[in-house]
Amino acid sequence: MKKILIAKTLAVFAIISLIPNIALACACGCGVFDVGTASMLPTQPDGMAFIEYDFMNQNKNWHNDSSAPAADNGDKRIRTDFYTAGVQYMFNREYGAEVQLPYTDRHFRTTEDDGSIAGFHDSSIGDIRIKGIYTGFSEDMSTGITYGVRLPTGNHNATGFDRDTDIGSGSTDILLGAFHVGGLTKDRKFDWFTSGELDQPILVQNGYRPGAEIDAVVGTYYNDWYIGKVKIIPIAQVIGSMRWRDDGPASNHPDSGYERLLLSPGIEADISNVRLYADVEVPVYQYVNGNQLTAPELFKMNISYQF
Repeated sequence: MKKILIAKTLAVFAIISLIPNIALACACGCGVFDVGTASMLPTQPDGMAFIEYDFMNQNKNWHNDSSAPAADNGDKRIRTDFYTAGVQYMFNREYGAEVQLPYTDRHFRTTEDDGSIAGFHDSSIGDIRIKGIYTGFSEDMSTGITYGVRLPTGNHNATGFDRDTDIGSGSTDILLGAFHVGGLTKDRKFDWFTSGELDQPILVQNGYRPGAEIDAVVGTYYNDWYIGKVKIIPIAQVIGSMRWRDDGPASNHPDSGYERLLLSPGIEADISNVRLYADVEVPVYQYVNGNQLTAPELFKMNISYQF
């Protein structure tokens, strides 16, 4: 048993060492992608490798709690594709670790000083996220906490980009989170889950401090629907986000910070050790400071393999 555990541990670190140092950071609302569904939460001592694709097209100007004229905002569009590779491994029923390594492709359209509209593009690594996991509160690992760091490995000086639209934040952040999974019915055909995470910058550079952010999700899913050997899991979620204003001479303090609530239907398909997951996240309430670009919907797709 110990030899198997050692072999799995070495395999995890071997996989991590082969993945480029890539990750995700932005001041435009992508923190919601970092709170996962129940399928991403640990349930037993094993490993999971995953690849995720997220998409966000911010093309609607928003002021306070309503839509606003596009002319009120010099920025016109932020279109982002996120590609994330990750590994999660539980060494035993109490302790584990996770590494999230995204790569970001971003198109940015904004107003130049002469009034013309210019487009800029950056495709690069971002801010790597490393987290520990503790699930020793109960034997079934249903409750846990996460703790870790986000490192300033991402590009934060791309040509034409502002600090709040760069792929990298330039800051080192503390990450603190918690999660729980429970049954809604005695037969466990209906379950529920919740998870949340605080992202608190602690070390910053070049006159820009991104606002602290809290993202949380609560959801329910049906756990007893099979089509042949494929388990189908419909999921309903509510996601909440709160981000404080950015600070520093390089920040746009008046037009930063927000609160929002999103509804997110999703579906998962389990085939042996493989899980396929997809959802759409639709804002039903948004309050932003100043004028900010928002997305009418966000999309997530994830494929994972248990080992």
